[in-house]
Amino acid sequence: MPRSAELDEVDRSILRLLQRDASLSLAAIAEQVGLTQTPCWKRIRRMEQAGILIGRIALVDPAKVGLPLTAFVAIETGDHSGPWLERFASVLAAMPEVMDAWRMAGDIDYLLRVVVPNMTAYDAFYRRLIAAIPLKNVSSRFAMEHIKAETVLPLPA
Repeated sequence: MPRSAELDEVDRSILRLLQRDASLSLAAIAEQVGLTQTPCWKRIRRMEQAGILIGRIALVDPAKVGLPLTAFVAIETGDHSGPWLERFASVLAAMPEVMDAWRMAGDIDYLLRVVVPNMTAYDAFYRRLIAAIPLKNVSSRFAMEHIKAETVLPLPA
């Protein structure tokens, strides 16, 4: 499979369609990109095998399922060793409230996006986190309003 920069325009068109609606049928995708179903399926399969397509999901509104509070948690650690990072990743994997975790450059080491039903649940999450692994500093910011959410990557032409 070519590197992402080497994807042709048909591949990019397929990716744009799937990013907007992963429930589209193969026939609908093939028709919209000007292919028959078999070559379209082969392209999709090739992109899955190359790890370009990593899954197909349904997006859920957190507030409508009882998770209206989003916290962004900045973490600083005094330990940057491999074993500490493995343990930290394991701790986060066991915490379903953690939606995203990023290792950062700059003044914080890690940034988490956490969704919970309320402040009491956040406090319980926070207590579990700091009990599970040594951290230097934890700073939380709470979202007031979700202004933009985008899942479609702006693929280059």
